[in-house]
Amino acid sequence: MDKTSIELLILDVDGVLTDGRITATPAGEWTKAFYVQDGCALKLWQRSGGKVALLSGRTEEAVDRRAAELGIEWVHGGVTDKLSAYRAILALAGCRDAAVSYVGDDLPDLRPMRCCGFPVAVADAAPAVKRAAHYVTRRHGGAGAVAEVVELLLRKQKRWSKVVGEEA
Repeated sequence: MDKTSIELLILDVDGVLTDGRITATPAGEWTKAFYVQDGCALKLWQRSGGKVALLSGRTEEAVDRRAAELGIEWVHGGVTDKLSAYRAILALAGCRDAAVSYVGDDLPDLRPMRCCGFPVAVADAAPAVKRAAHYVTRRHGGAGAVAEVVELLLRKQKRWSKVVGEEA
């Protein structure tokens, strides 16, 4: 797989951008935590010209707020058919399958992973998702897995040094 042609990252949320745990507050609200290094990496990806989309089975205000904070334009929540949503995102972004890296962790992520150019599973993904991936991160979802993917892609595309401001 040619990682140099990846233009668009499509990320699952629960289990990829978060650790997959959903916590209820005493007031009955759901909370989740996002990893700061993942957010920083996504900003670097965008600064280097990359595009980002989020694709989730759940609809949550926290995800919308985090996406807005990171400047992520395409957020598809409450999705029951991830392949259809994946196709819709590609149409909006003007990308073809070969230019997409999809990062997932659970069984609903399998269909889009099988279509994209560079499917990635986080370290703690379901076994079937790991088998479908071309790359399995060392870091867990919600603990820097996205940052790892961004660095890998930017280094393969020889854009890491320029965007980070360091020598490779």
